[in-house]
Amino acid sequence: MKVTLCTLARSGAEAELGPDLAATVRTALGHYSEKLRSGRAPVAPPRFIVSEGHQRAPEDAMDLVVAPEIEAVLKAEAAHQGVDLDALAGHTVLVYLAELDFLGAPLQLV
Repeated sequence: MKVTLCTLARSGAEAELGPDLAATVRTALGHYSEKLRSGRAPVAPPRFIVSEGHQRAPEDAMDLVVAPEIEAVLKAEAAHQGVDLDALAGHTVLVYLAELDFLGAPLQLV
């Protein structure tokens, strides 16, 4: 499966979870697909990535082997959302990082 990360996703993943981007992306893909399978809809991709022609730098692409059931769930969701699989995969990393940030953020009472 091809996954292209934007600069924000790549730098955020490395800063928060270390240099093993493949492991981070696999975890994010699994997390997102598990939410889909459980009926807890994750944040949908933003409309600006809808186009299959959305520009991504080819040097930022990585080929990952993911479990067939995860890839099948993500392919179905990409079709449902009207985005290409690569765009959805990059989105899953941003969602995963946002959720980790939310869970790790201390509660601040005003």
